[in-house]
Amino acid sequence: MARPKSSSEGVQKEIESIEKQMQSIDENIKDLTLDKMNMAPKQDEEPVTKLSQKEIENSKDIYLKPKRQIASREKFNEKYREDYNFASEYVRFIPEHREIIGDTIELWTKPFAGMPAQEWIIPTGKPVWGPRYLAEQLSRCKYHRLVMKQSVITEQNQMGQMYGALAAETTVQRLDALPVSNTKSIFMGSNRF
Repeated sequence: MARPKSSSEGVQKEIESIEKQMQSIDENIKDLTLDKMNMAPKQDEEPVTKLSQKEIENSKDIYLKPKRQIASREKFNEKYREDYNFASEYVRFIPEHREIIGDTIELWTKPFAGMPAQEWIIPTGKPVWGPRYLAEQLSRCKYHRLVMKQSVITEQNQMGQMYGALAAETTVQRLDALPVSNTKSIFMGSNRF
């Protein structure tokens, strides 16, 4: 983008200082990598859905099926058949929408190449049965809350010191899938499911 021309020397210096500030902000954003953001502490939250064990056991079994599927042109790699069988086992979990409490979750999944892309409509706040890969994808839905740290000096020039550096403050869980353990279901795996 072309720099605006000005006849006044003071205005020209102001434009140059603003350009330097913008460059420092760009460098700050480039320094903020995903690894640094993942080191941010996870925000502690209580589960939105609080059901007793008796309510869970007496609840009606709801089995989730994809609303629609889009076929894949890729061929399924048979080396991953065992992983696919494990990921597609149905497990019981309680889906939670922590941003809009009580709202249904609409989500697309495609955990393996060669599988169709599937759209899911997931009710929240009650135990449901769904494939393990769906529950794991829900539990991975999070974002990083970014803030400007005012204690860090980012630039020092004739105008003075510039403060502020972009940093990840917390990691917020947006959607979640809480495992349900009772006599009807058994959870396996390295994660929660």
